[in-house]
Amino acid sequence: MANQLYIGCIADDFTGASDAASFLTQGGLKTLLLNGVPEDDRNIDDDFTAIVIALKTRTQEVKKAVYDTNKAFEWLRKRKAVQIFLKYCSTFDSTRHGNIGPIVDNVLNKTGSKYTILCPAVPINKRIVRNGCLYVDGVPLNESSMKHHPLTPMWDSDIANLMKPQGKYECLKLDQYLMKKPKEEILSLIHRFGSDKEHFYVIPDFVYDEDAKKIVDVFGDLVLLTGGSGLMTELAKRYSNSDNPSSGKVSMGTAGHALILSGSCSQATLAQIDVFKHRGGKSIKIDSSKLTGSEEIERLWDFVLEHRSKPVLVYSSNVTAHISEEVKQSKQWRSVAGLLEDTAAEIAWRAVKAGFTRIIVAGGETSGAVTKRLGYNSLLIGESVSPGVPIMIPINDNKMRIVLKSGNFGGEDFFIRALDMTKE
Repeated sequence: MANQLYIGCIADDFTGASDAASFLTQGGLKTLLLNGVPEDDRNIDDDFTAIVIALKTRTQEVKKAVYDTNKAFEWLRKRKAVQIFLKYCSTFDSTRHGNIGPIVDNVLNKTGSKYTILCPAVPINKRIVRNGCLYVDGVPLNESSMKHHPLTPMWDSDIANLMKPQGKYECLKLDQYLMKKPKEEILSLIHRFGSDKEHFYVIPDFVYDEDAKKIVDVFGDLVLLTGGSGLMTELAKRYSNSDNPSSGKVSMGTAGHALILSGSCSQATLAQIDVFKHRGGKSIKIDSSKLTGSEEIERLWDFVLEHRSKPVLVYSSNVTAHISEEVKQSKQWRSVAGLLEDTAAEIAWRAVKAGFTRIIVAGGETSGAVTKRLGYNSLLIGESVSPGVPIMIPINDNKMRIVLKSGNFGGEDFFIRALDMTKE
């Protein structure tokens, strides 16, 4: 018997999608993760109560990002999703041109909604919103490491200011004091604010994990929600019940070799690389100056094969350290970033063909490139290595274990934990 599809989530990159899927599963919904919009969905079961579609819209050209999101939205609407959730990064990764604003505005109009919320916070991962400003590990967003992100450098921590150049509408901030008021008072305030507006955005404070309950209580009936994964578990609980169980526990261990690929330049990932190396892990760095030919891929692959008896790390994560900010914002750097992603994807593909059964990837763009190259378009969600980072099993290859993490996620021993949890 078919289940109702309660939540249709559209994520702007693959690690963001797996992040969302893990919390929806935790909340009790049977969740399927799709890598892109299926061209043929006849083989997709209709017993899933949440479906997350991973796109690559975070750093796409604006028109392409809106087009791809609209395609995913129409696919989910065709499957009669009750609620749409636009998932973006908890650090609000975007530029002054988008892509969060244009995407939200497009779907806001498509759903006929007057307003939606902008809610990137994930307190369990130390991303909070206080007085409408986004903090990372207690530091304002624009003073964190995100200030120097090569693709989406963050110039402000005030979400309204971040939306102003990329979104069409005004923002209403609801601080902790207002969010503690009764639901009816909050909704009345919102109604008054929006009485003379075509559309608008609401930014609720979200400081503690338990704040999710109030936010979902107030805004849970909206057809369109947007934000990070902080609301996912509580949102899923609104729909899950004894007749609608979660996907259940599956064995996470598998036999076989392990490969780690890192394309993230976040401080968290750099620390994770250091821990792996200091504990004796085998590693090799991609030489970004040699990516235009095939020699570099062969060098990397020879190293992986030579050391395959133990987990091997292939990384490009600190190549940005010696590149100027001007270059990082140029088409030249975006071309280099694409070559780095393609290189990681090629190494992953060769590893799977050679019998590797555990692939661990750091970095959203790298994860998207790897999963696309491997052809894993439908994945089941298992246990989490850290909050928002699940172990995933491809539906068409139950011996394979995939772990994909956003650059900023996980403790310093993340790679060690992922290896331990996926081994038989």
